[in-house]
Amino acid sequence: MCGIAGIALKAGARLAPDRLAALAAALAHRGPDGSGQHVSARAALVQTRLAIIDLATGDQPLFGAGAALIGNGEIYNNPELRRDLAGCAFRTGSDCEPPLYLARAAADFMGRLRGMYAIAIDDAEDRVVKLLRDPFGIKPLYIAAGPMGLAFASEPQALIAAGLAARSVDAAKLHELLQLQFTAGAATAFTGVERVTPGAMLTLRDGAVVARADHDPIEPGTAPQGEDSALAALDRVMAETVELHQRSDVPYGLFLSGGIDSAAILALMARLDTGRVQAFTAGFDHRSVADERDAAGASAAAVGARHERIEITEAMMWRHLPQIVGALDDPVADYAIIPTWFLARHARGSVKVVLSGEGGDEIFAGYGRYRAAARGWPFARRMRRHGAFDGLDVLRDAGTAWRCGIDQAHDRATGSALARAQREDIAEWLPNDLLIKLDRCLMAHGVEGRTPFLDREVARFAFALPDRLRARRGFGKFLLRRWLERHLPQARPFARKQGFDVPVAGWIAGQGTRLGALVARSPMVGQLTQPGRVIDLFGRAADPRAGVACWRLLFLALWYRRHGLGLPCDGDVFDVLAER
Repeated sequence: MCGIAGIALKAGARLAPDRLAALAAALAHRGPDGSGQHVSARAALVQTRLAIIDLATGDQPLFGAGAALIGNGEIYNNPELRRDLAGCAFRTGSDCEPPLYLARAAADFMGRLRGMYAIAIDDAEDRVVKLLRDPFGIKPLYIAAGPMGLAFASEPQALIAAGLAARSVDAAKLHELLQLQFTAGAATAFTGVERVTPGAMLTLRDGAVVARADHDPIEPGTAPQGEDSALAALDRVMAETVELHQRSDVPYGLFLSGGIDSAAILALMARLDTGRVQAFTAGFDHRSVADERDAAGASAAAVGARHERIEITEAMMWRHLPQIVGALDDPVADYAIIPTWFLARHARGSVKVVLSGEGGDEIFAGYGRYRAAARGWPFARRMRRHGAFDGLDVLRDAGTAWRCGIDQAHDRATGSALARAQREDIAEWLPNDLLIKLDRCLMAHGVEGRTPFLDREVARFAFALPDRLRARRGFGKFLLRRWLERHLPQARPFARKQGFDVPVAGWIAGQGTRLGALVARSPMVGQLTQPGRVIDLFGRAADPRAGVACWRLLFLALWYRRHGLGLPCDGDVFDVLAER
């Protein structure tokens, strides 16, 4: 896991050394174990390293086959690729070295990579630069065009810090953020900064894109259609992906919730590990939400895992929320950023890698909204039909333009009604909400997050299953639940569980109009909302809908101060928002 950045240069252009240094400094939190750079006539590249694999010789850039490479992520099938490339003269044990040789051997080499990655390759022989991002979008990559060429980085803030992108905010994207919780599509909240979309490989010459290839995360596959044979196949597929995701030269653990996704990973880690699994669970001091620590503890005890529980208090949230939001330069107003950030801060004391259950719902059809979307006419319900502020009479713009990106994902989705709903989320919600949250909150603490469900073979298997094995009897993830019922019944996979929640509404309600007045002072909040309505909304924060809307406005006020205005966010929420 690392930070990468650089620029594919136009002919004759040069990047000043101080800009390369600024990129490295801005990404130092992603790679505290070292840094390296490479400059040629075509590109200037920099990488900051979090050492996970090949601690001794895996520093980057890597060189071979007439090219230089920097990468962020992990290629889990590195040993298998090396066996297939037995004739290559490997210089290191790095998992990112095989792509150097695969890029020379085959134009479609991304199809052979199993992992999470954002990679830049400066190819001296073909005189091109290649940028590629894994098909699920687990690892981030951003681009910005400028007079010197096309700049790229793991985080937009690095491009801004180096003067390769302007600190110019798109208010329409922030309106979308308020309504949707995240921003969809390639465009980010920063004007001129775009995401490299998941699965894309860009080929650049003279600082401009000359070719593009896109790789679907869900490849055609086969799966048994009967339940018993499907369970056996699921066991093989999941055991393989967990084994791959445990490949590490440093200690690793698991974020364990009370849900079935992380419980399934726990069961397999306990089966495959020679030592005890290290698991981490968060809970809250507020009674308005379910506490998952006891449920997670029962699963951990059943397999003999070491289980550490942390409690997140209201005081902790107010003190650290400006830091948490500061880590989300690509904004995600998902209140799950709070436990994710605190879990990462705690886990870094004993592990450097953490496995997570992210992606289980999207791959195995866990959400109730999928089943609602799959109902027959006229009972089917479109996902995200309404925004969080619809009917609250708070926003200046009550239109539906914010739906454009998510509607495009809906229109592109294929398969059964259930599969289309899953694909819509895999295209937008997963990379632009859940995976940004995981990446930024963990990398803020120098911890690598891994997602075993987001594996090409797991997706190939899951999408070949009949719908009745994905959603059945009112349950999503039906086959995964049946598997867990056999292998870790203490997780109670068919018990009706409350959804994961964070008590932000209760915390905000306790501060009432005092907090609302501070949030209303934000220039971006004032630009997007009607005068006087924000304070009134915060006075009604105990209402669930109003509470969610208040949380998003609070997030926006903190985000805009740090990333829109470039001002420091030192101190607690109230100190930061009170500063002029």
